[in-house]
Amino acid sequence: MKLICTQENLKKAIFNCERVVAKKNTLPILNNILFETEKGGLKLSATNLELGVSSKIGAKIEKEGKITIPARIISNFSNNLLGGENISLELVENNLKIKSGGNKAVIKGISAEDFPLLPLKKTDHLLDISSLDLKIAILKVMPAVAFNEARQELTGINLILKEKELIFAATDSFRLAEFRLKIEEININKEKYQLFIEKNENVIIPFNVLAELNRVLAPEIETRVKITIEERQIFFETEGIKLVSRLINGKYPEYKHIMPADYKTRIVGEKQVLQNAIKMANVFSSGGSNEITLKISAEEKKIFILSSSAEAGENSTELNFDITGPSQEVVFNAKYLLDGINVIASNQVAILLNSEATPVAVREIDEKSGEVLENFTYIVMPIKN
Repeated sequence: MKLICTQENLKKAIFNCERVVAKKNTLPILNNILFETEKGGLKLSATNLELGVSSKIGAKIEKEGKITIPARIISNFSNNLLGGENISLELVENNLKIKSGGNKAVIKGISAEDFPLLPLKKTDHLLDISSLDLKIAILKVMPAVAFNEARQELTGINLILKEKELIFAATDSFRLAEFRLKIEEININKEKYQLFIEKNENVIIPFNVLAELNRVLAPEIETRVKITIEERQIFFETEGIKLVSRLINGKYPEYKHIMPADYKTRIVGEKQVLQNAIKMANVFSSGGSNEITLKISAEEKKIFILSSSAEAGENSTELNFDITGPSQEVVFNAKYLLDGINVIASNQVAILLNSEATPVAVREIDEKSGEVLENFTYIVMPIKN
């Protein structure tokens, strides 16, 4: 193998692969990134046997070949290169010789023969989604994903495929997040999609593959992400990057009954103001449950964020929010409530509730009409006194 590519492209490909590399694995080759020439370019691949990623970049190929290189070493080396010069790679036996400007290195590799093959999709894509829409969906429901593997299905994001919409949902039993994306905003393989949803209403996607996808997608540049689902695996393709992961086996819990159809009380106010008040109250909250009290006074047209502890003292913040409905007083875990407010994109936020013991919803506000939007709902369970 002998080739020349740009520093920028190589750094980006290494960035796309390095996080997937297995940590402290008994198989040394899983600590490596596979470098291989392919169809006039250089492809880098990594896997931890649950999740695989490949990233292809343009390169001037002088000689074909492949080798696996320790991810930690090549990442640290490339990150410390200065300037936008080209970089040359040459494989000599199992050593990769690297040269860029005045920098030279020889990195010992492992033969690529034992590197696990990444699964290849056998069918056309099912969905073609804007990267910006997909990032929004991931970020909205991410806070509610469970990290306790006692219930494996809760460690993923539930993707529900409907005729008119895709629904992304996550819950850890203490809070629930649901984001809806209309099918009209997505390019679908119509015939294949219809056949698929007749047999599969939903799939559970591991959190780590969506977290990696969110990491490699540019935050403000719109691209297309093609999604293929087959044989208990899911494939994502975008801009020379491919990710493949196993789906989580199991049945996702029915959560619709948790979400109230109507709410008696609604408050609407500035998101930043409410965030600051909750953060301040959390400083004075007691115990490991981060307890704070939301007191809504319909008579005074005010809300109060209250907290106290024997160790820190007490705190009270008074806010002039728009209030519809009767007075309420509810105790929350401050972190759980704040996690939902943090992902609200609008400048104003709506809190909807029925009683001190029933689920409370956090929703966004349409900036032009002032209406409460229903495409995203974050549900948090109050702490019952």
